[in-house]
Amino acid sequence: MSQVILGVDPGSRHTGFGVLRGEREKFVHLASGHINAGAGPHLSERLRRIYDGLEELVRTHQPQTLAVEDSFLAENVRSAFILGQVRGVVLLLAAKCGLPVFQYPPLVIKKAVVGYGQASKSQVQLMVEQMLGLKLKSSHAADALAVGMCHFFHHRWET
Repeated sequence: MSQVILGVDPGSRHTGFGVLRGEREKFVHLASGHINAGAGPHLSERLRRIYDGLEELVRTHQPQTLAVEDSFLAENVRSAFILGQVRGVVLLLAAKCGLPVFQYPPLVIKKAVVGYGQASKSQVQLMVEQMLGLKLKSSHAADALAVGMCHFFHHRWET
């Protein structure tokens, strides 16, 4: 039995997404990229763009699960609050669409995909590209796919 997973890397300007279908021992890439919410519009408009983009992905790919990168300690308090609002939009979307949500800290995601919890963004992207046999243009997409892969590795035998 297979499971479609929507992985999300929340960001107020660029929210990464990756859609994977997990099948027993492997996964298949269905879609990836990022939702460009922009830097200029008010935060409320950026949040709407993120919500609408994710809602379209759910409508198109019909995932059974949403996996999202968990919050981390930001150096800037304002950035942490904004990121929390983006995560709130992601969680709201999941609730409205009836999707179970799984949250993973960056260390767990990196360890699941690269084997090392302190891996760099470029190492994560390289490993994701190698595992899926494709070249990604966006580090946001790579991070979102890594979140989806992490979820698959943690839950692949439950389906």
